[in-house]
Amino acid sequence: MWNENKVRIKDIAEELGLSTATVSNVLHGKTQKISDSTVKAVEQKLEERGYIPNMAATLLARNNSRIVGVVVNDHPKYEGHVFEDSFLSAAINYLSDETEANGYFMMLKKAKKITEIIAFASMWNLDGVVVIGFCEDEYQDLRDRIRVPFVIYDGFLDRQNRFGNIIIDDFDGGRQAGQYLKEMGHSRVLCIADNEICMDLLRYQGLCEGLGAKADFMKIPMQAAERDSFYKNQLTTLKGYTAIFAVSDFYALELMRFLQKNGLRIPEDISILGFDGSREAENSIPKLTTVAQDNLLRARTSMGLLMKMIEGSAESKTVCIPVKLSVGDSVKERKEGIHIEPNSNTCRQ
Repeated sequence: MWNENKVRIKDIAEELGLSTATVSNVLHGKTQKISDSTVKAVEQKLEERGYIPNMAATLLARNNSRIVGVVVNDHPKYEGHVFEDSFLSAAINYLSDETEANGYFMMLKKAKKITEIIAFASMWNLDGVVVIGFCEDEYQDLRDRIRVPFVIYDGFLDRQNRFGNIIIDDFDGGRQAGQYLKEMGHSRVLCIADNEICMDLLRYQGLCEGLGAKADFMKIPMQAAERDSFYKNQLTTLKGYTAIFAVSDFYALELMRFLQKNGLRIPEDISILGFDGSREAENSIPKLTTVAQDNLLRARTSMGLLMKMIEGSAESKTVCIPVKLSVGDSVKERKEGIHIEPNSNTCRQ
């Protein structure tokens, strides 16, 4: 097979009777001053001779690289397996499709510090960045230090900033879960999360709103081994609730497996709800009741806004994506009555 060491730009230029500068400019996308017929001739000859350029150098030489970076916070809670998380893998899957649909390449990176994005964007001449999983003060610091537009796919902000922000209606998702539990006759309800801030706090507050009463809250450890020991120590306490709402499907399914392992039946003994609408929730036994978000819509909205920001045709803004309760088999009714599907409210900012 031919490669660029065997077929040189000089060889292509000589065969076509052109200068090496002209061939190089076509390779690097600098064709403003070159005729269409010449561009076509060069491209055909390159293909014919099997010339394989150094793509990194080619992209860096262009004014627009056609690369969108997707950067994920490699948070310690993932214990080195960040891309194995079901929510993140689903997000990356849809973002990849939407990036290609817009004619761009996607370059994926995990980062322990948001400042790593600065060198990453510069090194690869990124046209835009999608950022997942960092905190509000970090986003603002990044905005002050980076020139390319970026969109926050999954994060938390309580004020408008100079970048795109795609959120889901966390409060209403919790409200729908709380309303459903209330309709199903549950009053002893517990919420579990690994923190008491940002979107997890909104989901808890929404839960209380839907219940019409304050649910109990239990902060759980971020590390898996510590959670297992924690649940063992709290087993008696957990048995005192008729329903437990976890702020993610990951935590809901993990807790469900723990309770089943310890002889409790789901939902006969304890009802479980999650948040995200993951594939694992769909396939769990029993099927998990969860607040589902539309990952395709979220990815499409994120990339649509980023493309407009790259083109300079749109200002940064916050867009709220609605969520909807997906009823499975993990919640047991504890009173007689008619089940009412929850209604979706306007996003609360």
